[in-house]
Amino acid sequence: MKLAEDLTEIQLRKIRYVIGDAFVSNELFHEFGSIEERRQLVLKYMAAYVDHVYETSSLYMTDDGLGYIGLQYSGDIFALSQMKMLWRIFLRLPFCKLKNMLRHIKQIADENWKYAQKPHIDMLMVAVEKRAQGKGYATKLVSFAQDMAKKKGVPLLADTDMKSYAEMYQYLGFELYNTKTASNGVTRYNLVWKP
Repeated sequence: MKLAEDLTEIQLRKIRYVIGDAFVSNELFHEFGSIEERRQLVLKYMAAYVDHVYETSSLYMTDDGLGYIGLQYSGDIFALSQMKMLWRIFLRLPFCKLKNMLRHIKQIADENWKYAQKPHIDMLMVAVEKRAQGKGYATKLVSFAQDMAKKKGVPLLADTDMKSYAEMYQYLGFELYNTKTASNGVTRYNLVWKP
């Protein structure tokens, strides 16, 4: 595992695609249409998110470049990068679709207050290239995050909108401590792993 740094634009473009493609089926984006209808919008949204994670030195990757994880320590402040990310998203996505999605995100956001008020590490995303899926990469990435949390002596927080991912995290030792469903039917699962 290594910090993703000094990447070329070609490498970064590939990572944006892999991570974006991994999120196309995410429940959060179902208002964008069917999988095929939303693919380009999700790729644009996630490209802005990946840029933010990369620019804040929060993107890690497997040595062979087939798996990626975003990890941010709560003590780090990235306000400027977050503003840039939001600006990129507003420029890339249709306002009406974005407005609906943000309204529903607001309904399920900040439900991790129980742990987020104290020092912690946020697991922002986990993505594995399709050709490497089912080969233990996600487990390696999550184990890396758990080791980082253990070294810092803080909990590791994960939020997901996919029940199957919540179940996978629980299998890897996380505790599901909260769920909340937005008016559009999307459920946010808040999980914690304690060292």
